[in-house]
Amino acid sequence: MKRMPLAFLMMLASLAPNTLVAAEDVREVECSDTKAPAKEFTLAQLRAGRKRLAQRQRKIIFNNDGCDAVYYCDKATPEALLKCRTSDLIGTQVDTISYCTWCSGFGYFTHRTKLGDVFTETSVAGAPNKIGFSNNKVGAFLQQGTDPLEIMVDFCKRNDIEIWWSMRMNDTHDRYGAWYSPYLYPPLKKKHPDWVIQPDNPRVTAVNYALPEVRDMALAFIREVCENYDVDGVDLDFYRHLLYFPCNAEGKDAGQEECAMMTDLMRRVRAMTEEVGLKRGRPILVSIRVPDSVGYCKAKGFDIVRWMEEGLIDTMEVSGYVRLNPWKTSAELAHRHEIPVYACLSETRMKQRGPRRDNECYRGRAVNAWDAGMDGIYLFNAFNPNHPLWSELGDPAALKTKTKVFTTGSRGVANNYLNQWLTNGKRFLNRDPVSPERTRALKPGKPVTIALTVGQQLDSAAGKAPKIELRLWVTGKASPDDLVVELNGKPLAGGANGKSEGWTIWPIEPNLICHGTNRFQIALNQDSPASKATLKDLLLWVRY
Repeated sequence: MKRMPLAFLMMLASLAPNTLVAAEDVREVECSDTKAPAKEFTLAQLRAGRKRLAQRQRKIIFNNDGCDAVYYCDKATPEALLKCRTSDLIGTQVDTISYCTWCSGFGYFTHRTKLGDVFTETSVAGAPNKIGFSNNKVGAFLQQGTDPLEIMVDFCKRNDIEIWWSMRMNDTHDRYGAWYSPYLYPPLKKKHPDWVIQPDNPRVTAVNYALPEVRDMALAFIREVCENYDVDGVDLDFYRHLLYFPCNAEGKDAGQEECAMMTDLMRRVRAMTEEVGLKRGRPILVSIRVPDSVGYCKAKGFDIVRWMEEGLIDTMEVSGYVRLNPWKTSAELAHRHEIPVYACLSETRMKQRGPRRDNECYRGRAVNAWDAGMDGIYLFNAFNPNHPLWSELGDPAALKTKTKVFTTGSRGVANNYLNQWLTNGKRFLNRDPVSPERTRALKPGKPVTIALTVGQQLDSAAGKAPKIELRLWVTGKASPDDLVVELNGKPLAGGANGKSEGWTIWPIEPNLICHGTNRFQIALNQDSPASKATLKDLLLWVRY
């Protein structure tokens, strides 16, 4: 291992951001002796190779949040760690693993680092399950000369699976007041309280990216992994979490100054990955996970259009806590810049979920994403390696004959999700979902219109005729006879009460469903004894 002098690092960092070198100037870093390739590897070759790698097909990208090593590993062996979430994925449609080594919060990792701190806590104090961090095997792996990221990289290389390192760019799990929050508050924030956006507010623990020192440190973290681990790419998770600048904490949008700071950071990341890629003779991809709205991103300081125009990213994953636009919006944006884009299907956060956490709903979401032009599926907060979805969601043709549920909103669509990270964030919602969190008032003779996307033609596929049901959850003692329901301008009949109170079920002939946008009109009958009611949910069940 060679140690790069701090003076040399500072000289490198002073170079223009569009040069091939971008180095951190925060402290001395141990860098591995990366041997030069057997023959000269030019920048043009690296960029051409990177383009080819970016465009490869990815059916399912699995984001592993790294909790396997901290909470669930019963033995300090690679086999035990891989068994938690990974080894059983062999033979599924997962072709890329994006492995997060925590970063909870900024500066805490579960891989070897000279810049941050390694999370080796084993305490159970305060844990409601009396287990806490007692299964944390990170320290034991370090004593063996390895760590979870190295184990994941080795596994992926042996099994021809692409491996990305995921960094949560400003994770704030150290702020929520949960039992684990005090443990997750990293030494780096204790050492540099001035780096925190609101150091006197325990509810705001995000670091301030307006500070050059913070951006330098973020770059240094990324560089350290690129130089010391044989990763195929870095996955920069800006969604986890969505606070980067004091202006947002003060209720204001980020402006051009903040956007310029983040764009400069992305230029330096690109330059660094090219520098390291040239040394090792193989490119390093740069991917980002961001909200699915250009306007929302800019209000947070992410000028993603500029990043694409300047070629600073290779792939992109969109959506998270809430989806703001139709999938097609992100697909068209990314493809204009020849950037593959992946639909992030996160677990539902609704209190009244219905089937939203079940296979059928994930299938419907995936069908719509594929049909809209997305290049693949990115699963977030899904960890059971034996779940059938790992062998289903990456094949749109096979999904056609699977039972599925189509909804207008699968994630949180209440204002608390829309506005949690950005004041009046709901202004960027360009969809009109209905769900238990976002209801509609029904009145006699005044229909409400609900648009529902169905990403396939619901005809007899592979000799199978589907059975289709519209399920409406209406409160206010409204029976099927009290409702007037139309689909694409044609009245529906035969509504009946469901097993659960408030639910009505309406049979639908497959030829009434359009491939694409379908419009349901729902109102109370003029003669209904109910003067008002509330539509709380709309689900389209398709069974083959």
